[in-house]
Amino acid sequence: MQKIKVITFGEILLRLSPDWATNKAAIFVGGAEANVAASLATWGTPVTYISKVPDNGLSRQVLQQLQNVGVDTGRMLLGGDRIGAYYLAQGSDLKHAEVVYDRKYSSFADIKPNTVNWEEALGDAEWFHWSAISPALNEDAAIICKEVLEAAKRKGMTISVDLNYRSKLWKYGKDPVEVMPELAHYCHLIMGNIWASKMMLGTQLDEQALNVDEKDVYLDTAMKVAQEIVEHYRQCNRVAFTFRFSSGESHNLYYATYFENDKLYVSQQRETNEVVDRVGSGDSFMGGLIHAQLNGFTPQQTIEFAAAAAYSKLFRQGDFNLTPKESILQLIQQ
Repeated sequence: MQKIKVITFGEILLRLSPDWATNKAAIFVGGAEANVAASLATWGTPVTYISKVPDNGLSRQVLQQLQNVGVDTGRMLLGGDRIGAYYLAQGSDLKHAEVVYDRKYSSFADIKPNTVNWEEALGDAEWFHWSAISPALNEDAAIICKEVLEAAKRKGMTISVDLNYRSKLWKYGKDPVEVMPELAHYCHLIMGNIWASKMMLGTQLDEQALNVDEKDVYLDTAMKVAQEIVEHYRQCNRVAFTFRFSSGESHNLYYATYFENDKLYVSQQRETNEVVDRVGSGDSFMGGLIHAQLNGFTPQQTIEFAAAAAYSKLFRQGDFNLTPKESILQLIQQ
């Protein structure tokens, strides 16, 4: 049995994407951290996903979808009454106003502090990944994030976070900047975008300069924000930012940056008018960063692989990116 290298932690979700023209709806298993796990498993990195689901038949079918792509679910927490869900039209982004969440009182959202032995759950894995979505759910969820991060730190694990912001969450009286900085201090790798960094961590952003909407300005800003993060969060020595621009339902222009040892590495820029599904692109990017670093990629190889992985997800329906590693490497060479 392969030793687990990575643990991802967050809420498992069902996505319902209605097509009103046919009165049918596609159902996908997902959730940010589950998506990262699915990508890693697809590329051959041994990974366990920890969430909490009810002990019933539907949950077993949902977990089977993860197992089918190679994700270990043996450390899943069981209990509660329901799996969270969200509703999103096909082709839309999670930041789009049309997204509707149905996550209150889910099994994951109802995890109580001081009820899980996180040291045992983490085992001897090397890497722990979480996202800003979890502490957005409620105050207990933020406390639980700190519990598991402290356990991961004690074990000497590499810790990464995705600063993904969901405007429909964070409804329990706390702004992200009141919660995330304390949790970010545990992290070695911080990923997101320059706007999320300001919202989550309070980093500086020259909005007037960004109004010029030029790539050189964005890259200069990425360098400054990454330097600010590394200077303030002493544990953090790597920062990655994505830049995604869309002028239509099926259009996407994409590139990304990776900061390490006071140098900014920039990926190739790619553009398409044939987007199939935007959901999970950022998670594919995060999975690409983790996979590349566990496999000894250079910084430039790391950002190229992560960016190509994210881009490849745009052409796959569903939350998981099951694009083979060989196809991503070929995309980089094109």
